[in-house]
Amino acid sequence: KALPMEMDIDAIMKLLPHRYPFLLVDRVLEIEQGSYAIGLKNVTINDNFFPGHFPQRPIMPGVLMVEAMAQVGGLIMLDPSAAGEDGGGTQQEFFFAGIDGVKFRRPVVPGDQLVMKVVLTKMNKRFGIAKMKGQCFVGEDLACEAELTLALG
Repeated sequence: KALPMEMDIDAIMKLLPHRYPFLLVDRVLEIEQGSYAIGLKNVTINDNFFPGHFPQRPIMPGVLMVEAMAQVGGLIMLDPSAAGEDGGGTQQEFFFAGIDGVKFRRPVVPGDQLVMKVVLTKMNKRFGIAKMKGQCFVGEDLACEAELTLALG
């Protein structure tokens, strides 16, 4: 069963096990399972991390940008036929196995739309390990990039 080319929050929540306040993907603009995905996070002042990061100058924490890319990457790996019927997320789980070459290029602030582009570069199905290249953009500006290693578990 292939995923639809675009996914709303309900479809995302049928696959990802993450929930508020840690679900960091609002929409999938494009996805080709086993290849690439483009996801979207609307960054608002109501996000729960802004009161502490930082009260005088709210900036989205870099680790959360990396986590958002990993969630988009997880959608590339997960089997849509394993989605939970009750909307509780898939029965599959994935975890970080490594993060390399992370670079933060610009701050992400309330009002920005963070677009995450994640491309699968290598998949070892036997061990359930995937390597991915992720990039976060705000408009045309690169905000963050990283090489992600994810493991099905």
